[in-house]
Amino acid sequence: MAVAAQTSAATSGPSTRETLLQIRKIVMYAVLIAFGAAMIFPFIFAVSSSFKTLPDIADNPAGIIPQPITTEAYNSVLTSQQSNFPRWTFNSAFVAVVVTIGRVFFSSLAGYALARLNFPGKQAAFFTFLGTMMIPLIVLLVPRYIILTQLGMTGTYQGIIVPMLVDAFGIFMMKQFFESIPREIEEAAFVDGAGRFVIFFRVILPMATPALAALSIFAFQGAWNDFLNALIVVISNRDLYTLPLGLAILRGAQGNTLIWNQFFAGSVITTLPMAIIFFAFQRYFVEGVNYSGLAGQ
Repeated sequence: MAVAAQTSAATSGPSTRETLLQIRKIVMYAVLIAFGAAMIFPFIFAVSSSFKTLPDIADNPAGIIPQPITTEAYNSVLTSQQSNFPRWTFNSAFVAVVVTIGRVFFSSLAGYALARLNFPGKQAAFFTFLGTMMIPLIVLLVPRYIILTQLGMTGTYQGIIVPMLVDAFGIFMMKQFFESIPREIEEAAFVDGAGRFVIFFRVILPMATPALAALSIFAFQGAWNDFLNALIVVISNRDLYTLPLGLAILRGAQGNTLIWNQFFAGSVITTLPMAIIFFAFQRYFVEGVNYSGLAGQ
């Protein structure tokens, strides 16, 4: 009897432990699914509402399934004389592409210099870059506007693009990634007779693809969604409006009545390109963030 009891206890012990592990795993997945659903629901609600009519939104504002399904809001947004979405989309895409190229180029050069070169004031320069990340953007709006006005860059593409060509976060991110690359690779290239710029462009940058992809996504997203910087530069020139500024018109600015289905349609048009880019390059984005976060530890 004693042997049978011990055998039964030994058998039930692991089984109970495995059951508890399974329950904990189920609870964890349930919590993660709940958080994921809470995060994605606003986007689903916006997409659904963009296919609704105004009476349907008024009668059933929380409904997910449109009754009936219509593209009236998209047709109105894309063809309305009040809005100029094709032009706004071009402006956003042009600004985002130029800013992304500039940030990747300049942040890579600065990050490599801080990671590999020795020069007077290197640490002071690095901590200065980090210090600028702690300054709220709203504090810089008035000085930035005054400088751009004195340079004659208000109401131009240059005024929107130039202030965003370099940022401290991109420099910090690339510096962290470059520090994770073994120095022996560069030393071997030096032995073969390669110069500093040849090593940077032909050896280091190809190895930094994950970090460059992550930085590109951050830069493109920041430029695509930028509102305040474009607002102080564009002023009243609607030909330079980007999509975030255009959404301000659909939101009921300047005394206009908010048309909900058109506002949701404009929001979907603005959000969809970034969602596609993120999912297309998600693997590189995660790799770049991981490598940059692990560097120097």
